[in-house]
Amino acid sequence: MSSLREKLLKGERLLGTIVSVASPTVCELLSHAGFDWLFIDAEHGPLDVAAIQDLIRAAGTTPCLVRVPTLDEVAIKRVLDAGAEGIIVPLINHADEAKQAVAYAKYPPTGQRGVGIARAQGYGFELDDYLARANEEITVVVQAEHVKAVANIEAIATTPGVDAVFVGPYDLSASLDTMGHVTDKAVVRAIDHITRACQAANTRLGVFGASAEAVRPYMDQGFTLIAAGTDTLLLGRGARELLEKMR
Repeated sequence: MSSLREKLLKGERLLGTIVSVASPTVCELLSHAGFDWLFIDAEHGPLDVAAIQDLIRAAGTTPCLVRVPTLDEVAIKRVLDAGAEGIIVPLINHADEAKQAVAYAKYPPTGQRGVGIARAQGYGFELDDYLARANEEITVVVQAEHVKAVANIEAIATTPGVDAVFVGPYDLSASLDTMGHVTDKAVVRAIDHITRACQAANTRLGVFGASAEAVRPYMDQGFTLIAAGTDTLLLGRGARELLEKMR
């Protein structure tokens, strides 16, 4: 069975959604819905490592990428040891930061990830197998969500070990003084620049949108790592739609 990273590097379209609440039941439900992957958000969501591990366990065979709060060695090591298939690192503005993210996620000699015995390693029973395949299977995604990242995107996209660049349209719009206006001309130009640079480097592109309609234009441009909606949005919108129909 192909890993998420293998599918990503092959250019397969991978459809997911964001998990932000500490509910294994919600995560399990989303897994059964048929998403290709789940985006567990530890940057904006109130999730600690224990909650993240429970969410990953509840997801079953659906692979999970965890967005860590920041570029931090311990945070990355802990979510990978919890069983995440990869990381999404926010606010990467320079190639040196992208290189560091890869180093934190990969074992020596490729990187500097420490060797622990936790859930990912089968609590020790699968340690040798995990160590043998982890560097090939762990996915490293960096976020381009600031005007500084746009200026340095060519170097970021060609950083060895970076599998995908995930565009954050909302934070990018804020850095361009047009917060929330993701279709503003300046934001569109910035994303176009990121797109061209990543495609030239053969680095996969990802994006988040609040709805299917929001991500469709990016899919048409060749973005393949797609996250649409969040657990809270799906629940809230579904509830509101039901209530409106009853009224």
